[in-house]
Amino acid sequence: MNALLSTSRFSLSALALAAALAGCAVGPRYVQPTTAASIDWKEQKTAEGWLPAAPADALDRGEWWKLFADPTLDDLAGRVQVSNQNIAAAVANYTQAQALVRGERAALFPSVSLDGSGKRSGTVGSSTSSPTNTFSATLGASWTPDVWGRLREAVSSAQANAQASEADLAAARLSAIGDLATSYFSLREADAEIVLLDETIQGYQRAFEITGNRYAAGIAAQTDVLQAQTQLVNAKADRVGLQRTRSTYEHAIAMLLGVAPADFSLPAAQWTPMVPGVPLGVPSTLLQRRPDIAAAERSVAAANAQIGIARAAYFPNIGLTASVGSSASRVKDLFGSANTLWGLGLSVAQVIFDAGAIAANVDSAKAGYESSVARYRQTVLTAFQAVEDQLTASATLAQQEGLRREASVAADKTEQQLLNRYRAAQVSYTDVVTAQAAALSARRTLVQLQVNRQNTAVALIQAMGGGWQAGWMEGNAKADTAAPHPAASRTQ
Repeated sequence: MNALLSTSRFSLSALALAAALAGCAVGPRYVQPTTAASIDWKEQKTAEGWLPAAPADALDRGEWWKLFADPTLDDLAGRVQVSNQNIAAAVANYTQAQALVRGERAALFPSVSLDGSGKRSGTVGSSTSSPTNTFSATLGASWTPDVWGRLREAVSSAQANAQASEADLAAARLSAIGDLATSYFSLREADAEIVLLDETIQGYQRAFEITGNRYAAGIAAQTDVLQAQTQLVNAKADRVGLQRTRSTYEHAIAMLLGVAPADFSLPAAQWTPMVPGVPLGVPSTLLQRRPDIAAAERSVAAANAQIGIARAAYFPNIGLTASVGSSASRVKDLFGSANTLWGLGLSVAQVIFDAGAIAANVDSAKAGYESSVARYRQTVLTAFQAVEDQLTASATLAQQEGLRREASVAADKTEQQLLNRYRAAQVSYTDVVTAQAAALSARRTLVQLQVNRQNTAVALIQAMGGGWQAGWMEGNAKADTAAPHPAASRTQ
């Protein structure tokens, strides 16, 4: 009885000591790295004419593609989020990361096991001894108290990695829908150019017939007919090339939708080159709205926790065990007090000499942290550059569209005037061909410029992070990795 009381006091003392030390932590406090961020965008002034005030509801909800007011694009975007395989892989990675968090958190609690066995034994060939039965059951428990915070650091690292996976999921969605929008607008631009070439081919066909009639009447040279024929055939060849380009974009959209190209088709439709205004916000909001920045920051937090895990190896590992078991020849006797054995144990393990292995692991973890900080800051700088580049491109293309439209109108008038003068035998057909080629080039350039403006708007939205926000990054400058980070972000 005295031995039992003594052992119980010893175990209770060990538990009290473990509980008292459980608040210790050897990991460094996490502070979000600082970055070079200005209070405004350099190119915002030049972009103000292109970015009128616009409702940000669609962008704030994450459904940024609705800013383009295209029902077909809206439908395709919804299908991409369900069927795109890159998004599906990112979802699986995020689910796996969440499971790893649960696994690391489970290590903070004791584990309980139940073992049972039964055995029948006897002597071979003996007629005097009868077989005997032996049954046993043991209930055991073990717990490794998180005295130095190693397990909590592991949980924090897993949480940060899970949040990085969540940001990767948002990045996969943003990339997939961005690629969809770019391919869709390029396909619609091909449709518009095909319509434009169809109209041009009709005009070239009439010019070819007029030239042929003039040649038959003896008032035009055969070279005029050949020039008109060459221009007509070249325009038809260009149309065939545009059809190939359209098919390529259609195949790309099918891939993004997760279907075989043979099972997908997108009929031609009228294209409205709408360019929405994109609310910019201030540069600092980019830290919450860019999923790649959020993922990089979470990688820094995970690397910071790894330093604490490496440092914990300097301190002893403490383990507690307890067991209750019974052994009897009959199952009904297993639960009798006379057959019950119990045990309590405390183990302490400390590395005495490792030739500097622990120190090397700590230095490696610190270097990994510094590397992740550098990558995070580079990701932020790259994001700022991307926004500034797209703002410059947006402002430039907006100015160019007005000039290209004016040039296209002038080229159309020149074409018509030279064609009339040719009919009056005032100019050669070479002048007509030159004017027609210039007019067609101006029309196609204008259409291409319009789709470039739409694609630039998509790129700007992607550079701004779409409508996704990383809630856990707010206030990280004062956060400690020992405390769980809320994953209250929105991914739509």
